[in-house]
Amino acid sequence: MWIEKLAAGVVQVQTPIGPRYVMPSFVQRVYLLWMFRNFPILPHAVLSVWQQRLIDRLCSEQRFVSMAYADGMDEVPVIGTIEHRPPIAADRLPPRRPAASESAQGLAAEVRQRS
Repeated sequence: MWIEKLAAGVVQVQTPIGPRYVMPSFVQRVYLLWMFRNFPILPHAVLSVWQQRLIDRLCSEQRFVSMAYADGMDEVPVIGTIEHRPPIAADRLPPRRPAASESAQGLAAEVRQRS
């Protein structure tokens, strides 16, 4: 099994639109086999910065394997799965209103200026 993964393994990347299969180079497959040695599925967040860059680079190079592999027509060994989710954007909050003490100080300063 290790030899098959080393020879022609792919990495499955879970995306919001479904799984994608990336074909790494031989050297990348060696490193990825070591990276997935204990766990078949890893969240993107637990990877080191270098590992995250490697996965991001593989995805950005558009070296995706055809959908025939995704349908299971050809059984290609999967080295491992990355749960690649985009960062959650913080909801846009309305502008913060000043606290009561701040508004009272502002009112006092405004009254002093008018006097």
